[in-house]
Amino acid sequence: MDNASPTPTPRIGWAQAQKMGIWVHEDAVINRDDTPLESVLEALRVYPTATRLVTLTTAAFEEYLEQAFHQAGEESQQIAQDMDLDIDLITLTEEIPENADLLSDDESAPVIRLINAILSEAVKEGASDIHIETFEKTLSIRFRTDGVLRQVLQPGRKLAPLLISRIKVMAKLDIAEKRLPQDGRITLRLGRRNIDVRVSTLPSRHGERAVLRLLDKNNLTLSVDKLGLSEQDAERLEQVIHQPHGIILVTGPTGSGKSTTLYAMLSALNTPGRNILTVEDPVEYELDGIGQTQVNPRVDMSFARGLRAILRQDPDVVMVGEIRDNETAQIAVQASLTGHLVLSTLHTNSAAGAITRLRDMAVEPFLLSSSLIGVLAQRLVRRLCPHCRKLAPLAEHQASFFHDVSPLPSAVWTAQGCASCHHSGYQGRLAIHELMLIDRPLRVAIHDNASEQDIENAFRQSSKTLLQNGLLRVLNGDTSLEEVIRVTAQHNVKEA
Repeated sequence: MDNASPTPTPRIGWAQAQKMGIWVHEDAVINRDDTPLESVLEALRVYPTATRLVTLTTAAFEEYLEQAFHQAGEESQQIAQDMDLDIDLITLTEEIPENADLLSDDESAPVIRLINAILSEAVKEGASDIHIETFEKTLSIRFRTDGVLRQVLQPGRKLAPLLISRIKVMAKLDIAEKRLPQDGRITLRLGRRNIDVRVSTLPSRHGERAVLRLLDKNNLTLSVDKLGLSEQDAERLEQVIHQPHGIILVTGPTGSGKSTTLYAMLSALNTPGRNILTVEDPVEYELDGIGQTQVNPRVDMSFARGLRAILRQDPDVVMVGEIRDNETAQIAVQASLTGHLVLSTLHTNSAAGAITRLRDMAVEPFLLSSSLIGVLAQRLVRRLCPHCRKLAPLAEHQASFFHDVSPLPSAVWTAQGCASCHHSGYQGRLAIHELMLIDRPLRVAIHDNASEQDIENAFRQSSKTLLQNGLLRVLNGDTSLEEVIRVTAQHNVKEA
C-alpha cells in the first residue's frame, strides 16, 4: 500500500465548500461550526496532509472562504492570455443561470471566466466602473477606482466582440444590434456580496464599447452619521430631515455621492408610520418599506409625470432623483407647500448655487423662500493610503489656505504610493460637505432675490464651507491638501 502511487486529492469548489461547510488549506481542515462530524472525518481521510482542524462560526467561515477564493482565483490577465481565440460564438452566448454566483463557475467557457475574473477584481478593488473599449489595434479594459481611471488589462483586440456579446447576453440586450446604444442591468453574487451592474453599450469607430457601473449593495451607507459629516452638521441634518414639510436638496457634480446621501436620509425616515415614495433614474438600490418608481422615457414616464402620480398616492415623504427641468421644479415646490417633505438633487457647484439654479427654472423667489429648508453640497475626495502617507513640512504656497487655522500647522499629511494602493498614494474615498440650513436671514435674502454671492456671504456667517471642512480632513490626515484643492477649485478663488 505504501508503494502505490498517491491518488490525486480532489479540489473543493466554491459551491461544494459552501454546501459541506468544509475547506482545506495546506495542513488544515477549516470547517463551519454546524458541519456534521462525519463530513469532517471524511475530509481528514481524503486529505491526509491536513493534520489540523479549525472550526469557525458561520460568518467567519463565509468570510474566510470568500478571501480564499479571491486569493486562489486566476487573474484576468492570465485568463486572457490562456484563452482560445477561435471559440465558437454559439458557445459564448449560452445562457448562464439568472443571478449566477461568479465564484461557483469553476469550469466555464474561457470568455465567461475572463468576465467573471474582471468583475471579481473590480469589486475587490472597490472600483465603481469598468470600461471596455475597442480601438484600431487594441482592446482596453480600465477600472475607475477612487474616481480615477486605471489601465488593468490590454488583451488582444479579437476578444472585443466576444466580451461585448457575452456582456450583452448577461444584461439581456440584443446582441445583433451593434448600431445603437443599449442599456441593461445584471444582478450578480460574489460570495456573500450582492452586486448590481448597470451596463451601457455604445457604437464606436472600431466596434462597440461598454461601461459597467458596479453598485455594491453591501457597501451602501444607510446611516446619516456615517456620511462623514462633522458632529455638528450631522446633528443639524438629522433635525432638518425630520421636518414635516419643505424641500431638502443635495448638490454636487456627477459621481459625488448624492444618491448615497439621499438613500441615507430615506433610511433615517423609513418607519411604518410614514409613506415614502420615490421616482428615480434608475433605481440604484432597493429599500424595503419604500415605494420606488423608475423613470422610463420610452413610455413618457418622466420625473415630472412620476412626481405628479406619486403625489396622488398619499405620501408623507417624496424623493425625486433629480430636478432637471422647470416642470419638475414647480411640482416639487408645490408639493412641499402642501405638506410633503421633498428630497432631491441638483447639479450645482455650491449650496448657494442651488438657489440660483431654481430661480433659473422659473421658481418665484417668494415660493422658494417658503419651501426650501436645507441644501447639502458635497464632493468626494480620495482618502490617503494609511500604509504610506507621510508628514511633510507645510510649503509657503500652502499656508495661505490655512489662514483661518490657529495655530498654523507646520506639516500636513501627503500622498506617497506603495503596492497596497497601486502606487497612487490613495485608498478609498470620503465625502466633504457644506450644509446650508435656511434660517431667517437666508430666507429674507432669498425672498428679496439677493445675488448668489450675497447668499453665500450670509451662509458663511453660520456654517463652514466645502473648503473649510476639507481642510479639517487634511489636518486629521484623512486626505491631502491637493485633493481638497482639486474638488473645491472654484471656491478657492472666492475664499482666498
